[in-house]
Amino acid sequence: MMKHLAFAAAGLALAAFATDAQARDQIRIVGSSTVFPFSTAVAENFGAKSGMKTPVVESTGTGGGMKLFCSGVGESFPDITNASRRIKSTELEACAKAGVAEVTEVQIGFDGIVLASDKSAEDVNLTIPEVFKALAKEVPVDGKMAPNPYTMWNEINPDLPAVKIEVLGPPPTSGTRDAFVELVMDHGCATFPEIEALEKDAKTAACQTIREDGVYVEAGENDNLIVQKLKANQNAVGIFGYSFLEQNMDSLNGHPIDGNEPTFENIADGKYPISRSIYFYVKNAHVGVVPGIKEFVEEFTSEAAFGEDGYLVDKGLIPLPEEKREAVRSSAMALTPVNLGS
Repeated sequence: MMKHLAFAAAGLALAAFATDAQARDQIRIVGSSTVFPFSTAVAENFGAKSGMKTPVVESTGTGGGMKLFCSGVGESFPDITNASRRIKSTELEACAKAGVAEVTEVQIGFDGIVLASDKSAEDVNLTIPEVFKALAKEVPVDGKMAPNPYTMWNEINPDLPAVKIEVLGPPPTSGTRDAFVELVMDHGCATFPEIEALEKDAKTAACQTIREDGVYVEAGENDNLIVQKLKANQNAVGIFGYSFLEQNMDSLNGHPIDGNEPTFENIADGKYPISRSIYFYVKNAHVGVVPGIKEFVEEFTSEAAFGEDGYLVDKGLIPLPEEKREAVRSSAMALTPVNLGS
């Protein structure tokens, strides 16, 4: 009964929204700080080419953007949300409960998650198990799980620098944090038999819980703020998307992971181990009501934007292969609802 009421309320809101198409004549976009510079570039090009108002793009983090996006239909809710990970089934369920019945997924390319420091810092080659040992709340000590005792990098590996472990990274609401946990913490913990022997829930907690003793500092959703803090502290390591490293090559160095530098080429061909797909999601119910949404999607998925020589590549986007770009473009322009089984 409550679900029917929710859909009825959403339907009334959409009907009222649709009867006054000028209630909002500007696309509103929220979501990932990683996708933010790409989305902003497309918004500016779209505004210049189309003659329509340039979309408003807000950096709210992937989780925050999903929450706003899935809260309902109507002029007070965003039209598009950017994401540095794929939408979760729980988020799609939240969308559906709020009357956001159809959502189109648009994969725009790849990005790497980098660990970077100021150029004046020593360049070190880290491994995924070493990063796990630096950041996990509990680690194996003498065959048993114990609170993380490591405060210096050389305590983990004597070949690493004798400096304090200081890491600035994204908060739990960030898609970069989600991807970092999946690609680094989960993979790193799998190398320790003491953790593999734990029961499922205990193992998940051991793998995914980041320490809270001040070694890891949540630096908010603003990756630019992390970059500024690294410039002020040469011993600190920052965690953020490759695009921000690419934009700050004059002042930052990305640390190799498992012997692979965080470069465009290494991310594109899969050599760099911490890479992920990035996306945006469209609220289909708003298409044709808020002017320009479909045209914005067309601009974003054009070869001039996300192609191999597109303007987004200059901002650090790692493009999809040509065949995949064609499939994404076709699905996006058809407003094909996302299917998490595919």
